[in-house]
Amino acid sequence: MTREELLSVAEQKYDEVPVLVLASAVDYATEKHAGQKRKSGEPYINHPLAVAEILIEWGMDIDTVVAGVLHDTVEDTDATLDELESLFGRDVAFLVDGVTKVSQARAGMRSLDSYLPHTKDNLTKLMIAVGEDVRVIIIKLADRLHNMRTLQFMSPEKQKKIARETIEVFAPLADRLNMGRVRVQLEELSFKYLMPKDFHRTKSLMDSRLKKSQRKLDRVRREVEARLKEEKLVFQMDGRVKSVYSLFKKLDKVGDIDKIYDLIALRVIVDDLSTGYLVLGILHDMYQPMYERIKDYVANPKPNGYQSLHTTVQTPSGQIVEFQIRTKEMHEYAERGLAASFHYNEQKLTDAYKKGRMGAMPADLSWIRELQEAAALAGEGKRFDSNKFRMKLFSDRIFVYSPKGDIYDLPRGAFPLDYAYRIHSDIAAHASGFKINGVMKPFTYHLRHGDTIEVLTNKSAHPKPDWRELIITPHAKDKLRLQLSRSGGILQQLTGGVSSLFRHR
Repeated sequence: MTREELLSVAEQKYDEVPVLVLASAVDYATEKHAGQKRKSGEPYINHPLAVAEILIEWGMDIDTVVAGVLHDTVEDTDATLDELESLFGRDVAFLVDGVTKVSQARAGMRSLDSYLPHTKDNLTKLMIAVGEDVRVIIIKLADRLHNMRTLQFMSPEKQKKIARETIEVFAPLADRLNMGRVRVQLEELSFKYLMPKDFHRTKSLMDSRLKKSQRKLDRVRREVEARLKEEKLVFQMDGRVKSVYSLFKKLDKVGDIDKIYDLIALRVIVDDLSTGYLVLGILHDMYQPMYERIKDYVANPKPNGYQSLHTTVQTPSGQIVEFQIRTKEMHEYAERGLAASFHYNEQKLTDAYKKGRMGAMPADLSWIRELQEAAALAGEGKRFDSNKFRMKLFSDRIFVYSPKGDIYDLPRGAFPLDYAYRIHSDIAAHASGFKINGVMKPFTYHLRHGDTIEVLTNKSAHPKPDWRELIITPHAKDKLRLQLSRSGGILQQLTGGVSSLFRHR
C-alpha cells in the first residue's frame, strides 16, 4: 500500500477536505517513521498505511482513519500528543493516545491469561482508553489484523505468542463487537500458527466434504431461487462456508462431521423483515423443516446485537441444508458489526456518539456501557470488578501447553484426560497422573489458561469406566468408549446406559 494508493481508496469514500487531512497525516507519519523497518525489511510506514486502508474498508469516520495512520507515532517516534492535536485536532490525538495506552497496558505482562492486568495503573489505562471511545478497540483490531497477515516474518516463538494473544483477546473482542468477518480472519490466521497440524487436518476434512456436497447444494440453491422469483420477491442469495476454526471447535463438541449441518449455509438477503419471514415460510413449504433448529435472532438478538433468521431443512433426497435470512442492514451489521455504525456521517460524530452512547449502537452491547462506567470509576481512583469484564469478553476456549511448548486448544472446563486424549489415545490409556505447572494435580482438576501439562504414564495403568466423568470432549469420549469395549468392558459400559452402547454400535 503506497501513499497514492491509499489516497485513491479514500477519495472514493470521503470528501475533498478529509482526504487532504489524511494526505497530511500520511506525510507526517512517513517523516516520523523514516529509517524504521519492519521484520520483513520493508519501510515501517507500510504498516500504518495498511491499517488505515483496513479502517476505510470497514467504513470508519475520517478521524479514525487518520488516527490509524498515526497510531504508532507517539509510541515509536519523537512525536507528541500536543503536536498531533495542533496538527490534526483533539479527537485524533485522543484516539492515538487511547491506542498507545492499550499498548502500554499490555506491555511487560508476564502472562496472557490476565489480559486485563491486575496492577491498578495498567488496568486503569486499559479501561479508560477503551471505555472512553470504542473506536480505540476498532483501531487496535485493524492493527492486529495487519500484523497477523504479516506474521510469517516473525520468529516461531513470536508467532505463537502473538497468535495466542490474538485468538484469546482480539478475536473475542471482534465477536463482542459483532465484527464477524474480522473475527473469522483473526481466528483462521491464529489457528494456522498455533496448531498447524490441527489446522491442515481440519481444512482437509472440510475440503473433502465440500466437494461432495457442493453439487447437491447448487441444486437446492437453483430450486429456491426459482421459487422466490416465481413469488416475485426481491432478494440476493449467496453461500457461507463455515470457517476452519469454527469447524474445529464444533467437531470438539459433536465429534462427527456428519452431525454438523451448517458446514455450508445458503444466505438470503431481502429488503425488509416482512419479506424475510415470507421467505422463511416458503422454505418450510418447499422442504421439511427441522423445527428444533429454527432460530429467530430477530425477535431474540444475540448478546452482541446479531440479528438473522436461521432454519435448517431436509430436502426430499435427504440432504440437510441451513438457511440464513437477513435484511441488508442486518447483513451489514453481521459482517462489520459496530464499525458499520460509523458511516463517516459527520452529523453523528457528537461526543456521545464517539463515546459509544449513540442511538445507533445496539442495546445488547451493554458491556461497552459497563466498560465506560468502569472507566469513569477508574478515572476517579475507585475500585471495580475486572473479572466481570474478562468473563464477558474472553470466554469459551482455553489454551494449554505441552512440556515442549506445543499449544493445544480445549473447551473451557476440560480435564487433564481431555488433554491426554488430544495428544494420543495410547498415552491417555496408560495415564497414571498429571503434573500441572510442575505440581501433581488430580484427575478432577479443571485445566486453566496457560497450564503446562505433563502426562505421567504407567504400563499397568488402563482406562476405567469412571473416567467418563473426567472428560468432556467428544473425541476423548469416543476414544475411551472404544478402549473400554476392546478391553472387555462392555458390561461395564452397559451399567452406564444401554443407549450409549447402541449409539456406539
